[in-house]
Amino acid sequence: MNNDKETAFLQQIETHKGMLYKVCRLYQDREEDRQDLLQEIVLQLWVSYDSFRGDSKFSSWMYRVALNTAIAYLRRTKGRLEINIPYPELAEEVRPVRDPEQQLAIFHRAVQHLNKVEKAVIFLYMEGHSGKDMATILELSPVNVRVRLTRAKEKLQTIIKTMGYEF
Repeated sequence: MNNDKETAFLQQIETHKGMLYKVCRLYQDREEDRQDLLQEIVLQLWVSYDSFRGDSKFSSWMYRVALNTAIAYLRRTKGRLEINIPYPELAEEVRPVRDPEQQLAIFHRAVQHLNKVEKAVIFLYMEGHSGKDMATILELSPVNVRVRLTRAKEKLQTIIKTMGYEF
């Protein structure tokens, strides 16, 4: 094993570990499951490290590998990803929430009810990626990304209101 290659890889992991943790948090509820997924992502990044050609930013390539690994991992483990809450009617009483930490906790609970592509689109949007970058990372057309993002935002708003909250 080449020490320079390993060192460069570990530096990239360290630089982008926040993104990796966020992907794990979006796709897994329990801490143990997040750690398992993180290990799987790092393994897949290492296995495919030589395939990075530099056609895009390293972080974009890393996002793509991480998201695809998370989706494949959930398929293999029959993940809880596809569970969607029914929301035939909104909660009787909607409570406004102003505390940013509470909003974030509610948001993360709501995101768990999105499907895998909706989670990925929301995640990339929250990270500040452009529509073009999102399309490249997810291998979708820019129009498809815009449509999916709009639908995911609307779905999140409905889920949050169904849970009885309003931001």
